[in-house]
Amino acid sequence: MLRAAGVGVGDEVVVPAFGNVEVAEAVVLAGALPVFADIDPVTYCLDAAAVEAVVTQRTAAVVAVHRFGRSADIARLHEVGQRYGLLVLEQGESEAPYDEIAQRRERASYLDAKLKGVYTPDGGDGHTYQQYVVRVPGNGRPDRDAFARAVRAKGVDCRVPVKTPVHRLPEYRRCVSLPETERAADETLALPVDASLTKRDMQRIVSACNALGGLLQPAF
Repeated sequence: MLRAAGVGVGDEVVVPAFGNVEVAEAVVLAGALPVFADIDPVTYCLDAAAVEAVVTQRTAAVVAVHRFGRSADIARLHEVGQRYGLLVLEQGESEAPYDEIAQRRERASYLDAKLKGVYTPDGGDGHTYQQYVVRVPGNGRPDRDAFARAVRAKGVDCRVPVKTPVHRLPEYRRCVSLPETERAADETLALPVDASLTKRDMQRIVSACNALGGLLQPAF
């Protein structure tokens, strides 16, 4: 995709660090250098202002990755692209059937109403809930990980969506400031909203999470 667009050796491509390493790998395979920009804390997608802040004369493209069922702000990213003459590419998520998305939204709405002590996702802009990602308040990764272990012990199949941001991996290590990326990696947890879940399953998720309010108080 990048090579076909004329991106190559000597070029820089702005990509998110919050997510899979494959996007950065594709940039390297094209002979270019991945440059990491911070994310919007609501959508978990590239933040247009953060992208603009890292643009240089060598920047050739931006790869916007839609995350967890929320779309990146493509309109604003295209504005940045037009301002600096950059190619703006999108990486989407696999589309689910409408009925499945509707059932996910129904389960997400239930969790929104019932969960206590975690920050539930913003459902705006046509969220399809590929993943239902909450934030666990407290002291970041230690509290989130403890919360996840306790919820799993009660039979809830939760998971950490992004364990290590790409800019922290040895082969892509960068001394860059990505505070929202770091915070999201430390606080986020994906709870199940699969269409196959029954009402009893959903009640178990809520019960398991709401029983852990003591873990949500910051330690001093």
